Amino acid sequence: MCCCCCGDGGCRPLGWLLGLPFALVAVLISIVGAVIWIIGLPISCICPCCLCVTLVLEAAVELIKAPFHVMVWFTSKIPC
Repeated sequence: MCCCCCGDGGCRPLGWLLGLPFALVAVLISIVGAVIWIIGLPISCICPCCLCVTLVLEAAVELIKAPFHVMVWFTSKIPC
């Protein structure tokens, strides 16, 4: 499966190209998420009972996945 294809099997290069600038911004957001995850992981290992750290780590993982979510969203919205 290529990176500009959706689950329906159709290739959508226009949606992929239009999503690239937004994916680059999402990459910067994912770097912030990675830093939060790197800092928060040892804290959660020291105090695993702290629920707020776990929630912050889950949010950081979603930030790390942001470029993929942006590209999937753009390719699903653009019909060609």
